Amino acid sequence: MAALNLNAHIAAGRRHSVGIIASGSVLTAGRPNSEERRVEAWTDIVSVAAGNVHTAQNTGRSHTVGLRRDGTVFAAGWNDEGQCDVDSWTDVVSIAAGWRRTLAIRADGTALAAGRRNEGANDIEGWSELVAVAAGDWHSIGLRADGTAVAVGNNRRGQCAVAEWRDLCAVSAGYLHTIGLTRDGRVLAVGDRTAGVEDMSAWRDVTAISAGSYHTVAVREGGQVLASGDNNRGQCDVTAWRDVVAVAAGSTHTLGLCSDGTVNTAGNDDDAQCQVTDWHLSPIR
Repeated sequence: MAALNLNAHIAAGRRHSVGIIASGSVLTAGRPNSEERRVEAWTDIVSVAAGNVHTAQNTGRSHTVGLRRDGTVFAAGWNDEGQCDVDSWTDVVSIAAGWRRTLAIRADGTALAAGRRNEGANDIEGWSELVAVAAGDWHSIGLRADGTAVAVGNNRRGQCAVAEWRDLCAVSAGYLHTIGLTRDGRVLAVGDRTAGVEDMSAWRDVTAISAGSYHTVAVREGGQVLASGDNNRGQCDVTAWRDVVAVAAGSTHTLGLCSDGTVNTAGNDDDAQCQVTDWHLSPIR
């Protein structure tokens, strides 16, 4: 990939948060002793992803995925549909985690998928020339090297209508919406209106994006953060944040990684997923 993805240093799931420290180890916050937090033995991690689930499903279960520097992948947590069966993957350069699914991009631009296939969201193995991938609950988005996007899976709110997008540098997927970041700092959005997709057309000078279940957050040049969509748990209360370089939107909480390695939080803390005040992550590796 041409640019470093700082968002990959933090991840937010249904009830947990994940971050990478300078040593390549992984920190987690959330419900004590939950399976998705069993990452203590992981080493040399360069990217993390957290499986998400929209609130209505209310399973409380999730999984965590970590990409190692050597291109292999770890996974921990809920594995009822094989979403953690990634031990054989190699040569991976990018990862994503959705509801009961794990996706990856290999160095040759092809895609890998593990987990639930019922809605067709894992039918990505024929994709090529990819540089990144995003996993929503029931749909998947691929970013190609030429700045275009491809989509597969559930499209009941038009969240897969990305064929005309151009000049992209990042994509992210929520429950029923999809967002894309263009190279000139604009945000494109399709899907469920309750996720704030109509508001994002006015956003400018954006450097990073992340889609939660029903909300979206973005970093602007200068380190300020924008948010749109559902805010019933305060997950969009980010306007006071400063010096942010990356964001991660979970089901109903939001993380913001600052340039000094500290992490801001907003939203639902019912499972202690926002208890990250002692974290000091490595924003650049």
